[in-house]
This record gives sequence, structure tokens and C-alpha cells, in this order.
Amino acid sequence: MKIKKAISAEQCRLAAQLFNLATIVAVVVPILLMLWVGASMFVYAQNAHHPDERVARYTRRAGFRFYGVAGAMVIFGQPIVSWLGGLAGLAAIWGIFAVTLIPPAVWDILQARREEWRDIVVEVAINE
Repeated sequence: MKIKKAISAEQCRLAAQLFNLATIVAVVVPILLMLWVGASMFVYAQNAHHPDERVARYTRRAGFRFYGVAGAMVIFGQPIVSWLGGLAGLAAIWGIFAVTLIPPAVWDILQARREEWRDIVVEVAINE
């Protein structure tokens, strides 16, 4: 049996902005960064195949940026910390995250806010 479910325009807009918003919070509060690496996978999986293609596009773009920078830091993080030393190396890595992730995330958030979002109706299969 299928039922129709409405997704409001506000929910679509928030879903499009969610990955970027959480990435900014995780970068600004560094202790949350490792938690966000795990939690981001759930947000990405939830929204990367959203019924509204624009939500999926914003989520995929934000995910590619975040996972790209995180992956690069897996490779280059240790040499940076070794070269600069303890706290300076960690500050440099945090700076790389901040400079490469925050400006594009803010841009995407503002761009999603400017778009005209519409309510959508989807059919959901339920098991009886």
C-alpha cells in the first residue's frame, strides 16, 4: 500500500543546508570534527538521494568538499604536524579545514536560501 507524504519547502531548504551548517559548526568547534566525520555519513546518506534533486545536489557538493579535505588530511596531516610541531601543526591543519570548507559552505547556504523552494509530495510504500 502506498500513501502520499508531503515534504514542505522549508524542510527541503533545511535539508539542502544541513550538511554545510553542520560542517561549519564542526570546523569552528574542533572537538566536534571527529564526531562530524561519523555523523556526516548519516546526513549524506539521508539527503544524497532526496526526492528534490536540488537537496541532493547541495548535499553531494558539500560531501565531496568535506570528504576530500578530510581525506587529504589523512595523507598530509602527519607530515604537517611533524614539520611544524605539535600545536602549530594542529593549528595549521585546523586552518586548512577552515579556509577550504567554511567559505564554500557559507556560499552554498546563502545560495540555497535564495532559491525558491516548493512543497513536494512523494508516495511512500508502507507495510501492513
